[in-house]
This record gives sequence, C-alpha cells and structure tokens, in this order.
Amino acid sequence: MSHPPAAPAPAAPAPAPATPTAPATAPSERLVRRLDDLRPYVLSLFRIVVGLLFTCHGFGALFGVIGPAAGPNEIGPGGPQIDTVEVGEWPLFYAAVIELVGGALLMLGVGTRVVALLCSGEMAYAYFTVHAEVDPWPIDNGGEIPAFDAWAFLLLACTGPGALALGRLRPRAGRARRARA
Repeated sequence: MSHPPAAPAPAAPAPAPATPTAPATAPSERLVRRLDDLRPYVLSLFRIVVGLLFTCHGFGALFGVIGPAAGPNEIGPGGPQIDTVEVGEWPLFYAAVIELVGGALLMLGVGTRVVALLCSGEMAYAYFTVHAEVDPWPIDNGGEIPAFDAWAFLLLACTGPGALALGRLRPRAGRARRARA
C-alpha cells in the first residue's frame, strides 16, 4: 500500500511586524506644550506690568511726580502738559484714585477679577466720554491707550491673576468652609 505523499509542513508564522514607535514629537508641539506650561506665569507678568503702568498714571495725575503732569516728555514738542487733578474733581480725581489703587492691587494680585473689571469700566468710560466724541476710531481720536487698557483689564477680569498673586495665599471663605466640613 502506498501512502499518499506527506503534506507539506505548515509554514512558520510570519514574523510580527515591528511595533510602530510613536513618532517623535514635532518641535511645534513641544513649543506649544512649553508655552501652555508658561501661560499662568506670563499672565502674572502681564498683570504686573499693566498694573504698574496704571499705577504710574494715577500717581502722576494725583501727585505730578511722573507722567505728563511732571513736565516735558518725548511725546511731542514739550509733551502733553496737564496739571495734577484737584481733590474731588469729577471724574478726573476719582479716575486717578482708581488708577493708583487699582493698579497697585493688580500688581499684587489681590482681588484681581473685581479690580480689573472696575478698571476696565473706568477706561471704557474714558474712551466713550472723551475720545469717541471726537471721532469713533481710536487711531483718529487719541483713544488707543484707553481702548487697549479697557480690553486688557477685561481680559484679566476673565482670566484671573495667573500663578503669582498674593490673592492666592489667602484662603477664600468657600474653600475654608469646605475644608472644615
């Protein structure tokens, strides 16, 4: 009896394809990730610089030490000359107080959202009552700074103080109550 020819031996399984390695992170992705990590610190720096500039403006308007009230500067021939504001003069005195106190609080990061909203409103008021009456376009009516400030302060009111703020050191009433429960 003859035996049928033997079936060929099964072929060895094909080697598994090499596991794909994750593609190297693109430089742009690394940059975006790094910028995201820096966001709270850059926001804090932005808040501090804007607060400092606002404080200087209020300080100059109230005391005449710096800014246009201090004397000639490089803005034009002789610079814009203004006097310090009189105590109680509406709205300039109150605006200067908001600028001095609000700017200082913003620099420190204390009450940032509420203070920034108040400062944003002050700058919007300044823009619409002084500059927009001359011309609707900020570039034509000298209102670029109040318009920019209003939006910068609104941004701070919406985003908060960033990572570096004294207001973060003091526990909020709600947080303290939840911690005790």
